[in-house]
Formats: sequence, structure tokens, C-alpha cells
Amino acid sequence: MATFLHRLGRGSFRFRGLVIAVWVLLLALGGVGAATLSGKTVSTFEIPGQESTTALRLIGQEFGDTADGASAQVVLQVPAGQQITAPENAAKVAGVVQALNALPGARGASNPLDPQNPVVSPDLRAAYSTVSYGVAPPEVTDAQRQALLRAVDDARGSGLTAEVTGTATQGVATIGGAAEVLGVVVALVVLAITYGSLVAAGMNLLTAVVGVGIGALGITTLTGFVDLQSTTPILAVMLGLAVGIDYALFIVTRFRHELLAGRSVAEAVPLAVGTAGSAVLTAGTTVVIALAGLAVAGIPFLTEMGVAAAATVVVAVLVALTLVPAALGVVGLRALPRAARRALAHESGKHTAVPPAEPDPAGRGFFGGWSRLVTGRRWLSLVAAVVALGAVSIPVASMQTSLATSWPDGSTQEKAQAILSDRFGAGVSGPLLVLTRGADAVARGGELTTELARLDGVALATPAVPSADGRAALVTVIPTTAPDAAATTDLVHRMRDLIREDGSSTPAYVTGQTAVSVDVNATLSDALPVYLVLVVGLAFVLLVLVFRSILVPVVGVLGFLLTIGASLGATTAVFQWGWLKQLVHADTTGPLLSLAPIIVVGILFGLAMDYQVFLVSRMHEAHAHGAQPLQAVRTGFRQAAPVVVAAAAIMFAVFAGFVPEGDATIKPIAFALAVGILADAVVVRMIAVPAALSLLGRAAWWLPRWLRWLPVLDVEGAALERRDPAGERPAAPAPTH
Repeated sequence: MATFLHRLGRGSFRFRGLVIAVWVLLLALGGVGAATLSGKTVSTFEIPGQESTTALRLIGQEFGDTADGASAQVVLQVPAGQQITAPENAAKVAGVVQALNALPGARGASNPLDPQNPVVSPDLRAAYSTVSYGVAPPEVTDAQRQALLRAVDDARGSGLTAEVTGTATQGVATIGGAAEVLGVVVALVVLAITYGSLVAAGMNLLTAVVGVGIGALGITTLTGFVDLQSTTPILAVMLGLAVGIDYALFIVTRFRHELLAGRSVAEAVPLAVGTAGSAVLTAGTTVVIALAGLAVAGIPFLTEMGVAAAATVVVAVLVALTLVPAALGVVGLRALPRAARRALAHESGKHTAVPPAEPDPAGRGFFGGWSRLVTGRRWLSLVAAVVALGAVSIPVASMQTSLATSWPDGSTQEKAQAILSDRFGAGVSGPLLVLTRGADAVARGGELTTELARLDGVALATPAVPSADGRAALVTVIPTTAPDAAATTDLVHRMRDLIREDGSSTPAYVTGQTAVSVDVNATLSDALPVYLVLVVGLAFVLLVLVFRSILVPVVGVLGFLLTIGASLGATTAVFQWGWLKQLVHADTTGPLLSLAPIIVVGILFGLAMDYQVFLVSRMHEAHAHGAQPLQAVRTGFRQAAPVVVAAAAIMFAVFAGFVPEGDATIKPIAFALAVGILADAVVVRMIAVPAALSLLGRAAWWLPRWLRWLPVLDVEGAALERRDPAGERPAAPAPTH
């Protein structure tokens, strides 16, 4: 691997003009494709083949309506002591309905006081009108949404309490807010401090932006051909930017190290790609495995998210292995601070090399002292790390998930939901639909109305509404509990059991967005253990190949379990329990999005293995050069820890940038990733891993005899030290450690 990447780096350096031009051309083509071929994203979560999803499609066919069309519920309430059906209030309601029917983009608004189909609360204080748009929620424009909000505001002027909720009121998540830009600025500052050179920092950030730009533009172009979730581009940008900056950081750092070891730019560039590039390729592969592995859940929209993010990571790896060395060829010695350049020029005149700019063998300096402390008090360090992350993981035991939308506290949507819950019951915001089809559909619907109304947890079962041709009927069931309540999930299962057991030959289906949420939650719960076993197993095999060890991968995987526990535990405490929610601008609390745990597990696993590869590969390299086990851990730690800390700081800044102003879907995921990176880099890789490897001693690098036939991946670039890959001349001596 190292030999191949050395050649790739040398070719990228030699033809740097062409390489840079090709990447710029790809970026331009991506922009053209995104501008001309892109389509709309979707915000619905469905699983083809499941009962709830199948029934939603059938409703659209039988009743001539889009099952996932955007709608809004305008809730109207009169003061205590009044009735909304009183003549003066009925006139006000009629005026509101008339205004709603005239809204731009609206297909119509129901009259809640229609004698044939009234929608009035039992205490006669509230009613609500449903405004239908007939298009998917992301297709409702901002202008149409603002017109709806103005109509509701006008209704308040008539003396009614008026609020609105529903999918038509929800904006589409976008990229590029002030907080995200701040995250990139923080990353630039960290790079500038790490390098001591604005030129190197700017080049690092620019190459990462090119990579993530190509990935994001490619995904945007793809929306013209495939229905992608609205959060897919944001996740891809968030992850692609983070890994793109980090992968370039590792190669540029190694390049600077080789320059300071006395090599020319032409020698340092390919050597940096052959050594650090090997670790980048290995780490990128683990991330891609973790993301592509989301396909095992069998959920198409989750597979699309994973594949899109994995494709962005692939682009980031290719940029790091080709564009970065080409850019280094242009930047040259300017990647070093001025003082280092002057010292290098002075020493070059004497034909001697400048010692590498890294901690001295005696281990002085912060990271030298840290490595001695952690490896010297190894038991205490390991136990403290495990206990600390274990404590943060405790809230995971009470974590709840749902697809139901949680609106910001104090918003009109939240107020509308409160009125609906108080006046109509907690389940009115998540009705269940029962569809019957066949010659006896209407009769069967009438029977089910009676049977379902008797079930515990049912507040109301409406009479069956027939389709135009009478071959289908729809029954609406209002639960007594909220959509995200466990009792509502139980009711869905009991309704399906009742339908299956009544022996009728007329098919019936339980559906509605609440039922879809129940089905997605169940599928994800079943898929998560399988996903963990598959992804962890594949990555374990990869790490065995990289380090030719059994226990080092075991340590890495166990450390990841601590990371994921702390990440999801902290997220549950903040976004579900409400702890410190003001700190992250969390507008609401409640169950996490059903997709969040499996997405966070997939992304964090890949990134955690990144740090494991970058950190332990330097330890392995020192051990391969003859250092004793304890000294190898300390030497590798001193060399890799500064870069790992800088990389983690950059990733934390990028992920945290999506938290303050992110939408309700992205905010918890970004927070979980930021906390996970912090826990993994600072606690697991900086404390637990060196402490555990010190305790293991020589056993850490043990490989059973029956596995020694495994191929050698040569991540550290040992072949580059023995000979020049082209066979032209002996390679320059490897830097001493």
C-alpha cells in the first residue's frame, strides 16, 4: 500500500498543474449539474413493503389524494364561557375559512362547523380547519408559508385564539448558516495554530472545501433523479468537511516533518503520501464501511443517506491523496513557519538536516508529560476513563425515539398542539387510519368502526368514509394518547391483531404517520444490533490487517463502545431530559429522531477508528523499529497525539457549528457527533488506549501463528525505508523516533 501511494503522490506532485485543473473542472461540472439537473428533496420517512407505507400509497390511489401531501391545521379557540358555535363566533370562523381557501398554493380548507362533518371539541370551545396543499412538504414555498402565518395572525385580530401546526408550516433545512461558517473559521484558526503558517492552513482548508463541494454538488444533482431526504446533503457536508480537513492535516503534517528532516519538497511530498496517506486510506475505508453498512437495515432512505455520505468521504480521501500533494508542490517550503524556513535554509548551506520538529526523546513537553502520566498510572487512568464515560452513558437506558415532529417551545405550532391536546385529546395530532378495500369495503369499514371503538386507548373511531367508486373505505381512529407514547404503539399492534383475527376476507390496513413511525422504529430497533455486529466485525478484520494484532483492535472497539455510550447519553440528557438545553439552543425536548442512534453509531464508529489508526500506527511504527512496548506507546503517543488533538478540535468545531441554529432533525445528531468526537479523542484515545496498551505490554502486538499468513498492509511505510519504490536509488533515511 505504502509503495503504491508513494507513486501516486509522486505522480500528483510531478503533474500538479494537471491534477489541480482536473479537480477544479470536477467542481465546476458539479456546479453546473446542481444548477441544471437538481430536483426536490423529501421529508417523509417510509419503508416500502411495510403495511403502513403500502396503505398510504393505496389511499392516494383510491381517494385521489397524495398520501404524503403537506397540510396545516388552523386551530381556533374562544374564551372561557363562550361557545365556538355561537352565531357571532361562527361568523368569525366562516371568515377565517374563507381567507384560508384563498391562500396561494392551497387546494382548499375544511369548514370545522360544517353540519355534515363538524370538527369541534366536546366542550364547544375549539375547532380546527385543515388546509391541504396537495404537494410534498418541501415543495411548499416560503411565500406560501408566510401567507398562511399572516392569515392566522389576522384571525387573532377577530378576537379568536388562533394557532397553526402541520407539515406545511415546517421549513426546509438549509446549509450555510452563520454558525456553520463559524465552525469553519474555528477550524482555520486551529490549523493556523497547529501549522504556524496561514499558507498551510489556508491550503488545507481549501482542498477540503473542494472535496466537500464536489460531494455536495453531486448529491444535489442526484436529487433530480432520486428522492433523497432533505437531511442527506447536510449530513454529507458535515461529515465530508470534517474528514476532508483532518485527512489533509495528517498528510501536510507528515510533509512538514519530512522537510524538517532534511528532504527536498520533491522527496517529502510522495513520502508523506506513502506514510500518512496509508493511514488516511485505511481510516477512510473504515468510515466508508460504517456508512455503507447502513444498508443492512433494509430501509431505502437510510441506505441513501449512508451511501451519499460514504461517497463524500471517498471524494475526501481522493482529494487528500492527489489534490493535497499537488497543492503541496505549489506551496512548497511556505508550508513551514518563517523561522523554520530560515533555519532550514541556513542548515542547508552546511549540508546538515534540521532535527524534526517533534518532542524530544526524553519526553519533555506537554504531550511527553501526558504520556508518562497516563502510562505510568495506567490502572488509575484506565479506570477513571471508563468510569467517567460510563457515568455519562447512563441516560441511554431511558432514551426514546420517534418520527413525530417536536415543535419549538413557544412557537405557534407548539401552542396549536397544546390546544388540540387539551380540547380534543392527546391523540388527535396523530390519528390512525384504517383502509379497507374490496367489494364489501364499506360494510367492513362500518364493522371495524364499531370493533375499534371498543378497544382501550381509542378516544374516537369515525364512521367509514367510502371512496368515489365504493370499493374502498377509510376509518379514522383517534387514540387517547400522544403519537410518541408507548401506549399508542401498543394500540397500533392491538388494532392489527384485531383485524387479522376477525376472519374477514376483505383486506384492511392500519396506517397514518403515527403507524409509519411505529413501523420505522421497530425496523430500526431490529436492524441496529445486526448493523453493529457487521460493521464492527468488518472494521475489526481491517484493523487486524493493519496492526497484525488481535488485542489492539479489541481495545479500539471497546473504546468505541464507551464513545457511543457517552455520545448518546449526553444527547438524551440534553434533548430528551432538557439538561442544559439553553446552552445548545434546544427549542424543545422529547424523543430523539428514530434515525439518530443508527446514524450516530455509523459515523462515530468510522471516525473513532480514524483516531485509532492514526494514533496506534505511530506506536506500531516505533515498536517495529525496536522500541520496547512501553517506550513504543510513549513515543508513538508523543508523535501522533498533537495531530490527533488538532484533528479532533477541527471535527468538534465543524460538528458543533451545526448545533446552535440547526433544524430539529440535524441539531441532536450534530450534538451527538460533537460530544462523541470530544469523548473519543480526549478520553478514549488520549487516556484509555495508551493506558490499556501499556498494561498489555508485548501482548498488545501478539498475532497467533495461524494468522501470520495475513497480508502486510504496511501502513507505516516500512518498504519506503528499505528502498526507493521506483528502484532507482536507496530511499532517504527514515526519521528517527
